[in-house]
Amino acid sequence: MAYSQPFPLAQTLQKPQQQTFGPDLAVRLICPDCRDPNPNIIEEFSSGDLVCGTCGLVLGDRVVDTRSEWRTFANDEGDDPSRVGAASDPLMEGMEQLDTVISFKDGGSGLARELQRAASRSSASRSERNLLSAFREIASFCDQFSLPKTISDIAKQLYKRSDEEKLLRGKPLDAVIAACIFIACRQAHVPRTFREICTLTHVSKKTLGQCYKALEAAFNLSPGATAKAAAVSEDNHAGPEMLLPRFINHLDLPPNFESICAEVIKEGRSLHIADGRSPTSIIAGAIYFTCHLLGKSKSTRDISNVIGVSEGTIKLVYRLYYAQRDKLVKEEWIKDGRAKLERLPNDSSK
Repeated sequence: MAYSQPFPLAQTLQKPQQQTFGPDLAVRLICPDCRDPNPNIIEEFSSGDLVCGTCGLVLGDRVVDTRSEWRTFANDEGDDPSRVGAASDPLMEGMEQLDTVISFKDGGSGLARELQRAASRSSASRSERNLLSAFREIASFCDQFSLPKTISDIAKQLYKRSDEEKLLRGKPLDAVIAACIFIACRQAHVPRTFREICTLTHVSKKTLGQCYKALEAAFNLSPGATAKAAAVSEDNHAGPEMLLPRFINHLDLPPNFESICAEVIKEGRSLHIADGRSPTSIIAGAIYFTCHLLGKSKSTRDISNVIGVSEGTIKLVYRLYYAQRDKLVKEEWIKDGRAKLERLPNDSSK
């Protein structure tokens, strides 16, 4: 009687296997007390325990919930699988950020509106509601102006600080918000003019200026209401030339125009030309001066429509630049043929 030799099988079993890191599917987890071949193991993520559903024995603890953090954008249709709230806002520190919203579905009885009023009164104080309302207004204005979220956050911080320190008590809410947005734009190096902020927020220029001056003094900001005070330092590029790129783009002027016009503004500031004038007036006069200097056809009406400065003001600032033309125009501009003093009209009405 022949017997099969077990050596080939033994050699196969003794062959070293490659180490793998995948799960061993042959391992089954059963309860040591029940020893049921078909165990009922329950994962209780709320407590982090692994429990036998038959006898209640805790088989493990610190179970990590590996399920997805679902989010839904449905309009009250179906169950909401989300289990987390919105991201925490550092600007809302000290205030409750998890709100309970009363549903509108009340069968037409009108009870939902009354419940919402009661919930809003009990959930937040008046100061917190005013702060939330101001934050919404700031975000809305920044969206209308196509400003980035950075400016919106800076404006919210400025408003919260002014509200906590009661800096502008009695001032209209829109005026305070407008001043905060104006300062935030300057700090983020994307400045906007008073006229643009007033047009956006429907606040008068006088009221905006009062709020801005109060915040400027309270926050110890660098002064910048006038062209003379705006010259803080060349490194920070503070001054009317910060507004120059946008206006040049709107006027459809060539790229090399900006550098020459900026040099004219800086040199004019060092010579104290047009001191006390608003930044937009200085920019408008400098652009009109540079257009004639480089032979670019732009009328005072074109510049006035874009910058928002009257034609009379543009001509007045141009006369101030024209009087110092020999000091403003560099020799290399004339040598390379870009600039010609003969192009500058003696009568600004031309």
